[in-house]
Amino acid sequence: MKIGLFIPCYIDAFYPNAGIATLELLEKLGQDVEYPMNQTCCGQPMANSGCNKDAAAAEALFVKNFAKYDVIVMPSGSCTHHVRDNFDAIEQTDEVRHVRENTFELVEFLHDVLKVEDFPWAEFPHKVGLHNSCGTLRALRTASMSELGEPFFSKPMDLLNKVKGISFATPKRPDECCGFGGTFSVTEEAVSAKMGTDKVRDHHQAGAEYIVSADTSCMMHQQGCAERAGVPIRFIHIAEILNGARE
Repeated sequence: MKIGLFIPCYIDAFYPNAGIATLELLEKLGQDVEYPMNQTCCGQPMANSGCNKDAAAAEALFVKNFAKYDVIVMPSGSCTHHVRDNFDAIEQTDEVRHVRENTFELVEFLHDVLKVEDFPWAEFPHKVGLHNSCGTLRALRTASMSELGEPFFSKPMDLLNKVKGISFATPKRPDECCGFGGTFSVTEEAVSAKMGTDKVRDHHQAGAEYIVSADTSCMMHQQGCAERAGVPIRFIHIAEILNGARE
């Protein structure tokens, strides 16, 4: 199986360690991974802002870069959701359909495809609060939604439970949106900031030293809220923990 690795533009710019950890982790698990060097944005920001036609060039370039791979893996639920469910600014050719049907967020790829049972190199002796983004929770369905009253399941929690030394804090409202929402955090700044601050305080009051997530976009928003509110909590992408980061 040949994997094409996509690193979202905001990870490349602001959280390169999450991208590096994703590559290293896949290679530790024996995967054949390539990183197309001329990749850019997947087009999600334009589509989310209602400018769907403006996403066409980015989507076409994405397909050109990744159509040759068996699967495409990315450390981002929101980008995965865009490619899989909203990648329609371009003609739906066989190549486009192949890309859409074979794009995976990192957690679901590890859990559902590779079915990883052990991370022997990983140890994280800290108490963490897990943040599931709305994209991973409600679009990709990597965890149960409390509003549906369905039986509990959590693919990221399943993976993190295989890490030595880790423990978990449970916030009072674990499924609540953090308020990022892409351009929502710009157009509804006050509401977004209040939601983000409430989120980090909920985790902190539950005893979390870190907030861990599969989406750095949400963590970027929460980190800014935490710093402004003086909440002493740290942030880390799940790939970094699974790859062996200790702090």
